[in-house]
Amino acid sequence: MKIINGLEELKSLAGQEIGVSDWLLIDQERINAFAEATGDHQWIHINPEMAAKSPFGSTIAHGFLTLSLMPMLMDQIWKLEGVKMGVNYGTNKMRFTAPVPVNSKIRLRAHLERVEDIPGGAQIINKSTFEIEGQNKPACIVEGLSLVYF
Repeated sequence: MKIINGLEELKSLAGQEIGVSDWLLIDQERINAFAEATGDHQWIHINPEMAAKSPFGSTIAHGFLTLSLMPMLMDQIWKLEGVKMGVNYGTNKMRFTAPVPVNSKIRLRAHLERVEDIPGGAQIINKSTFEIEGQNKPACIVEGLSLVYF
């Protein structure tokens, strides 16, 4: 984990890759729990028998399951010291570029695009790429926005 000491150090890292998380297994239990939490019970996610006959050959993770793991995986990559509060602000761009088959491992690669001043803090723009172990095409690419207050 990279420790960033305050806003000025954060700004000095703009345009650079910040780091990469550990690999995380996406098993059927996690997929099913996400289906329960969101009410998204589409068969491609929760029915292994039907999904085996699909073009994917198995169940796949919900795209929004992958995206929802961003805060947890980002916490493995970096920590900004001196922040009183931070909030997710949304995304500028987001694409699900490849399915995540059950029992795949994913990780997050974080690139700090820009840091913009706001009253009392900063807006952070990260390009986050969810990689799938053993595959060239990423699962998701997102330009995420966060607000931090000092």
